[in-house]
Amino acid sequence: MRIGLIGCGNISATYFKNVPLFKDMEVGACADINHEAAQRAAEQWGVKALSVDELLKDESIDAVVNITIPAAHCEVTCRILEAGKHVYSEKPLGLDMAEGRRIEAAAKAAGKQVCSAPDTYLGGAHQLARAAIDDGAIGRVTSGSCHVMSPGMEMWHPNPDFFFQRGGGPVLDLGPYYISNLVNLLGPVKRLAAMENKAWEERTITSEPRSGEKVKVDVATTLMALLEFASGAKVTLTASWDVWAHRHENMELYGTEGSLYVPDPNFFDGEVVKVGRDGKAATLPAGDHPLYVTNETHEHMGKLANWRAVGLAEMAAAVAAGREPRCSFSRALHILEVMAGILDGAAAGKFVEMETSCERPAPLGTEEAAALFKEKPVPGNERSHKDE
Repeated sequence: MRIGLIGCGNISATYFKNVPLFKDMEVGACADINHEAAQRAAEQWGVKALSVDELLKDESIDAVVNITIPAAHCEVTCRILEAGKHVYSEKPLGLDMAEGRRIEAAAKAAGKQVCSAPDTYLGGAHQLARAAIDDGAIGRVTSGSCHVMSPGMEMWHPNPDFFFQRGGGPVLDLGPYYISNLVNLLGPVKRLAAMENKAWEERTITSEPRSGEKVKVDVATTLMALLEFASGAKVTLTASWDVWAHRHENMELYGTEGSLYVPDPNFFDGEVVKVGRDGKAATLPAGDHPLYVTNETHEHMGKLANWRAVGLAEMAAAVAAGREPRCSFSRALHILEVMAGILDGAAAGKFVEMETSCERPAPLGTEEAAALFKEKPVPGNERSHKDE
């Protein structure tokens, strides 16, 4: 599968680096509304720099990764589909259900796959947590809590404006990681309720090169949701860019036989800890899952596993096999409805019933994951990466 990239900003480097690691894929071209950005990326990574129109007309391109800003995701995805190509979209799939349904209609008309990030729940840690739940390690999951909280994005991103405009905010930006993993672990959401808050009407950028500039805040920057799953489990989710410090775990699930501490769904690795009825904590053995292997060393965060693009590779394998991809459109649409429901429910102060549903994605075991790679990852090959 020959891949084109539309959008050559911060995240594109990960795709340029990682796509060549997987079987039966290569990046053939890139494009950006800022053609100079596309040219810089093309020179760095050895691909063609095209205009967006040229890339869409290029018959050698089979699938396109949509890495534009969230407000452009729907429009660009529909254009890709109209050009007769498969789509792998960065998160979120769209900004609301109207956009989600528009993409759904375009995908049906084109007869092409639409998949969406995040793919981090395919990581070794989250597949380990999935296996523990499926094996009944903590009994029936009845409740849980999730927290993704920080002071904000203006502290590190060079152009953070879009985070605080329509299409931004912590739920649409970071919620996909948490909700996707919850669907992986527990299945679809049945209904939800939410509340919102905002600490500041404007923020001061402290990252370079725009340090000192002000950004207007048009969206809620703290959202608290209560999610009721079809399985009966109830989970709280707090997503905020108004928190300077906290002591909450990223994700905890509570069952009839114990508790499970799940690492940050924004990453592929991390410790999975089970605590049984006896109160004793045990770190579950990581095993040899290839998506547990660290491949980057960050200045402050240390060694990490960053296999973003594995969802794209899994989509390519699914297209070849004629089956549904794990990062499928049905799941992406459901996750979009959950996020839209949180935003709408918080604004209206009422429970929101979900109209969509989906199946839990099939587990991605060690052998299946290894089969996606050209060469199975091995520890000790970490590349240096600037912290973001």
